[in-house]
Amino acid sequence: MQEFLEINVEGTKLWNETTEEFIDVPGAKLKLSHSLISISKWESRHKKAFMKEGEKTFEETLDYIRCMTINGPFPDTVYMGLTDSDILRIKEYIDDPMTATWFSDIQAGTQIKKIGHETVTSELVYYWMLSFNIPVEFEKWHFNRLMTLIKICSIKNQPEKKMSRQEILARNRALNAERRARLHSRG
Repeated sequence: MQEFLEINVEGTKLWNETTEEFIDVPGAKLKLSHSLISISKWESRHKKAFMKEGEKTFEETLDYIRCMTINGPFPDTVYMGLTDSDILRIKEYIDDPMTATWFSDIQAGTQIKKIGHETVTSELVYYWMLSFNIPVEFEKWHFNRLMTLIKICSIKNQPEKKMSRQEILARNRALNAERRARLHSRG
């Protein structure tokens, strides 16, 4: 999948029940990017963490789509023309991991110890980028891909976990059993 999403908004007329008049929605081709830059813009407007648990209001969601637009600006009426299908495509794009990398429970747990109890804001993500010497240009990457890179850096920078005596004995028993089976030996 590409780093950005294109959505075609069809030009149409919508009825505004409050003002009891038609609104012209111009057609447009939106180019959207779910990136650290977009999140940072949204957080500066709403003064709250984008990644915090909980649903966003429809207006906050629509505003995030405005922040994601990289080929604008477009009038606000363009965003009123987004269909339920468009919103679903945008949500799927935001949720896409954009990577083949996956983490075992052990790795994920190690990473969570380091960052799991903090409210994640764009500034914290920029801090992690600086800490791990990730170039600032990566702020344009799909956000989930950037977070995967940060998790990898966190895991790889952890000191090697020392094995307990029981783990060493279990590993040695398994290696000995494997050697005995391979060499057809009893000892």
